[in-house]
Amino acid sequence: MGVPRWDMQRLIKGLGLITVLVVFVSGLALAADAPIKIGVTQIVEHPALDMARKGFIDELAAHGYEGDRVIYDLQNAQGDFATAQAIAEKFVNNQVDLILAIATPTAQATANVTRRIPILITAVTDPVAAGLVDSIELPGTNVTGTSDLTPVYSQLALVQDIVPEAKRIGILYNPGETNSLVQLDLARVAAKELDLVLVEAPVSNSSGVHQSAQALIGRVDAIYVPTDNTVVSAMESVIMVAETTKLPLIAGETDSVARGALATVSLDYYSLGRQTGKMALKILEEGADPATMPIEYLEDVSLALNLGAAKRMGVTLPAALIEAADKIIE
Repeated sequence: MGVPRWDMQRLIKGLGLITVLVVFVSGLALAADAPIKIGVTQIVEHPALDMARKGFIDELAAHGYEGDRVIYDLQNAQGDFATAQAIAEKFVNNQVDLILAIATPTAQATANVTRRIPILITAVTDPVAAGLVDSIELPGTNVTGTSDLTPVYSQLALVQDIVPEAKRIGILYNPGETNSLVQLDLARVAAKELDLVLVEAPVSNSSGVHQSAQALIGRVDAIYVPTDNTVVSAMESVIMVAETTKLPLIAGETDSVARGALATVSLDYYSLGRQTGKMALKILEEGADPATMPIEYLEDVSLALNLGAAKRMGVTLPAALIEAADKIIE
């Protein structure tokens, strides 16, 4: 039996509505299956920051964010803030779902260009001093993540454990990095408590690191390099000076010890990256708001020693210190 003529238009309209609904639902399914886009911006390439990035990606991969499920846009500013700003603007234009900003300058550049896209930071010493969050407990912005605030006091005390007679410690840092200024202030306080004299050697770019290190020769009993991105990116220059002049070199993180520094008490940047990845999962899967997610820290630190560096720097490491080491590099 055919459809009455008077009801034909109603049927056509009904079929049209069904078609629209099918298309709409199909669109939702496609959107649900669309890969997550994550922009990763790093101020400079050096092992500690590289490991933080790897830890973040590995943590997300462990929870299924790999292959077709995620698209990473990996960018490196090569130490240039203007480039970091351009990278951040590119992420905004490409409408990424999440941004990982590694180190303070890239975190600042990214926070400058978007208040909407969630930003996870890592390897940022003091997010409050950097102007990224209102407070550690309650960020109040689209920024949260992990801090790499290092145990500066313990690192300077390590100098006395290794070279008890040392009195003057040279510190290399870039005054243009907020994270370094925070550590410098901590080092000044620690030096006073430990009855040490801190000899400050500022450096503005990686090409000037070797010259600043050389300027410490004859003026100090040991050299200390905090987690300063500029100096660490040219760590080999400092190591060369330390070995040539037999000056113990204490680093702010373990990767610099692996490269040839003498020792450190430090956190693990790979673990820091994985912890940041866990925070990202809360945002992606639970809809957590960065504004209410406290900045997190790694509680565990480890002692790392480089026995080969000790020989090259003319240092005899105490047996008790070697026994206590969590990581020994031959």
